[in-house]
Amino acid sequence: MAAAVPRAEPFIAADVGGTHVRIGLVARAADAGPAPSVDVLDYRKYRCADYPGLAEIIGEFLDQVQGPKPTRGVIASAGYALEDGRVITTNLPWTLSPPEIRERLGLKALHLVNDFEAVAYAAASMDASEVLHLTGPRKAQRGPALVIGPGTGLGAAVWIPTHGGAVVLPTEAGHAALPVGNALELALAQRLLRDRPYVPMEHFLSGPGLLNLYRVLCDLRGATPAHAAPGDITAAALAGGDPLAHEALSAFCGLLGSVIGDMALLYGVQGGIYLAGGFLPQIGAFLSASSFVERYLNKGAMRPALEQIPVKLVEHGQLGVIGAANWFLQQRH
Repeated sequence: MAAAVPRAEPFIAADVGGTHVRIGLVARAADAGPAPSVDVLDYRKYRCADYPGLAEIIGEFLDQVQGPKPTRGVIASAGYALEDGRVITTNLPWTLSPPEIRERLGLKALHLVNDFEAVAYAAASMDASEVLHLTGPRKAQRGPALVIGPGTGLGAAVWIPTHGGAVVLPTEAGHAALPVGNALELALAQRLLRDRPYVPMEHFLSGPGLLNLYRVLCDLRGATPAHAAPGDITAAALAGGDPLAHEALSAFCGLLGSVIGDMALLYGVQGGIYLAGGFLPQIGAFLSASSFVERYLNKGAMRPALEQIPVKLVEHGQLGVIGAANWFLQQRH
């Protein structure tokens, strides 16, 4: 294992999404206890489409850092890391290879962590980022917590408290098979199966997934799609006057609730469910008024157990950066 990072040495923490990259210059907090805690010294947000690669984004960030340049960092990103360091991901506009970035920028170390694993490491900051309490008690029991969010894909991780500190279980939940719970969802999935051999959850439960859902719904209803981007669908649904956009977003919310209920049971969640990332904060009121909660609770005999779990919508913001930094410090790279 590499040597520990000196207490006050700043380092880079980058949260890489399909649309934006968020980068922070961070350092261990001066009053940090046994658990990792960081101060964000500088923070910037970049559009992926504006740059040819992550090296250019990090390089621009480093050029703007005042004082000594950090030599170590961590990248939080969706995807699966290969032995050579490259990351398999379908959500980025360019190839991601931390070893190549480290060499190009002259860094001593650049580590990789799953994006929602990183967000889960920011669990201590979740309640402060609350946007909307959807269901359940205000205070959670001690136990595993689920962090999940639809963005460019569907990310999820489980935060597990132990006597020796928290452990985070990363997942590739977005690539698990789509479960259906009613006749409409079955019909939508069957339509999607016409042109692909497999329908993972994120093909409906993500930004691009909402567009899939809307287009398939239009096909099912014999209508011509009026929208070509997820943001246009949500805007039309929120504005009213577009029944198909409203039905698509309603189906999205109901399916999301059902999936989260399944995951809570699969992972034995007791310590809370946090919906983070993506466009959910923009549709908070719609989500609350939808069938999301009822579908989440509709698990037969396990309904009373799910009623005891707080479900909250949180603003992603700096959580990915903070969580990646917490992970970095806990690993003692």
